[in-house]
Amino acid sequence: MARDLDVSEGTVRRRLARLLQDRVIHVVAIAEPERLGYYTSAFIGLQVDPSRVESVASQLASLPETEHVAITTGSYDIFIWVNLASSEALAAFLHHKVGTVEGVRQTETFVSLETRKRSAGPGIL
Repeated sequence: MARDLDVSEGTVRRRLARLLQDRVIHVVAIAEPERLGYYTSAFIGLQVDPSRVESVASQLASLPETEHVAITTGSYDIFIWVNLASSEALAAFLHHKVGTVEGVRQTETFVSLETRKRSAGPGIL
């Protein structure tokens, strides 16, 4: 990195330390779900009772299966992203976990057929 930026290694270390300290960036590892045995990825849109959006989002965020939980605008109040072992595991997740959360009125599931890009979010260096 220092060579590419034409600065010293010490400069890169200091700048990186400062970015981490100021919480501008976080160092993360991005796993390939298939290599860990998760062959079914899905985005799930949820329509939720308006008074329950916050609590439903919090409950879903606490589930180990959810990778991403977002309160959204549009046709769905919440979107979640999950990686699971199989379509059977997805069905069980929908029926026994999402389906039991009070306030969830309707869901629509979008199964990912192929992933072309996987990143930790905006601002990837």
